[in-house]
Amino acid sequence: MPRPRQHTDPYQLAVRLIGSRAHSEAELRQKLLRRGGEPDDVETALRRLRALGYLDDGAYARGLVARRSAGRGSTLIAAELAAKGIGRELAAEVLGEVDREQQVQAARRLVERSPGLEPRRLAARMQRRGFAFDLIREVIAGLE
Repeated sequence: MPRPRQHTDPYQLAVRLIGSRAHSEAELRQKLLRRGGEPDDVETALRRLRALGYLDDGAYARGLVARRSAGRGSTLIAAELAAKGIGRELAAEVLGEVDREQQVQAARRLVERSPGLEPRRLAARMQRRGFAFDLIREVIAGLE
């Protein structure tokens, strides 16, 4: 059953949503519209939040990449950024800031949590976690 449309000030609702966790601009726009905000009022609220520095897709993307890169590969993180409404160019820029050695260490941690697993299965697990093929080969080769 769909929610009844609420007539809440989009700016106030956006402040409450951002207070609980960071949001991308597209994600916040979608939530405000879904909760009954008029498109013009939503855009006004988003402009105001950007002007005040509370809404910054670059900072949001960097934070998400910093949190996720400890256990996931760039392919999976890129997909998550896209799902959150972050553009390809910004996503590529932010993911480019992740050091390759950080990615290797994250993949090795995944291997350490999987003792005794054969290399083929380890590679499949790393692939599901979004690690690049060349990185997977490097980590698997280091095991042999």
